[in-house]
Parts: sequence; C-alpha cells; structure tokens
Amino acid sequence: MVLVAAVAAWLAASPSGRAGLADVAMRLGDSGLPGIAGFVVVYVGATLLMIPGTLMSLAAGFVYGPWLGLLVVSPASVLGATAAFLAGRYLVREQLQARFGPKVHAVDQAVGRRGFLVVLLLRLSPVFPFNLLNYMLGASSVNLREYVLASFLGMLPGTAMVVIAGSLVATAPGLLNAAPRSGALMAIGFFATVVVVWYSARLARRALKPYLKS
Repeated sequence: MVLVAAVAAWLAASPSGRAGLADVAMRLGDSGLPGIAGFVVVYVGATLLMIPGTLMSLAAGFVYGPWLGLLVVSPASVLGATAAFLAGRYLVREQLQARFGPKVHAVDQAVGRRGFLVVLLLRLSPVFPFNLLNYMLGASSVNLREYVLASFLGMLPGTAMVVIAGSLVATAPGLLNAAPRSGALMAIGFFATVVVVWYSARLARRALKPYLKS
C-alpha cells in the first residue's frame, strides 16, 4: 500500500513517469471497447504468469478515471485470479503442494473451516502475495463460488486505491494550477483511501491468526 502511494507520487512528480504511464494509457483509451477487452486479456495473462498488474491498474485509472477504471480493473483482476485458481486446482496442484506444502496445508486447513471468511481475510491482508495466493487457494479445498465472491469483495479496496492513484496522476498537472482547496481535497481523499486499506489489512491479519495456526 505504501509502495503504491510512493509510485503514484513519483509518477505525479516526474514528467518522464507521467509520459510512460500516458503511453500505456493512450494505447488503451484510443481503442475503445476493443482496448478494454485487450486490457482484460493482458491482465489475465499477466496474473497467470504472476506478473504484478499494478502498472496496468494505474494506467486504467489514468485514462478511464476512477469510476470507469475501477469497473474495468476489478472484473479483470477477478478473472485473472480465477484463471490462476483453476490452473492451481487442475494443472499444477501437485507442483504447488511439493513446493509450498506447509503453506498450502495451512491455507487448506483454514478454508476448510470457514472458506468464504478466510479467503476474504486473505485478500484483505497481505499475508501471502496476491499472485501466489491465487494458485495456493486453487490447491486448497475452497469451492469456486466462495473463492470468486470473497476475492471480488476482498480485492476491491486495494484495487480502488491503485485506480484512484492512477486517476490522480492524470490530474496532477491540473492540480498544480487549481485552487489549493480542490487539490487538498483530492489529496486527502486519496490518502484516506490508503489509510482505510491499511487499517483493513491490519484487522484482517489479526483475524487470520486463529485460522492459520499450524
């Protein structure tokens, strides 16, 4: 979360950073609906390859704004997470259990007791990296419906934070010339989102302890 805020701040302050993000964003924005479809396909592919989607999420916020950007990124991230979950369940389950046996066992034990709740807490808390968690949950016994719904809800706050960061980068030059009050309100809104995500993660991490005890 702090990293996302730092990246957004650097992009906003750096002309080269804004130019790089703008290049990615304009490729999306100039393509209309095919661009959105292409974004979703690339996002899913990146998730399967365990490539962080932060830059793409920032770019979506940059070109589409906070609301449409969130409507694009949230389904894309859930589809990517679901694809990795299915791959973990049906394609690489044995390899995951051999490589991450104790961790997979701990997650499996937890979701076996309270599947939806544990997946939701895992999504809110950075106990395991996002891309790795997708595969590990696929190797667990959680059912697909609980996984998808809990992932959607648990990933939504963090996704919103990254997309909002991208939208703020897009408006950064204008904010410099805007009334101080407007700029301050936008900055306060973004950092309030960061605080909410951070506090939710802290609470989720604490709530997970009883479930992940070996």
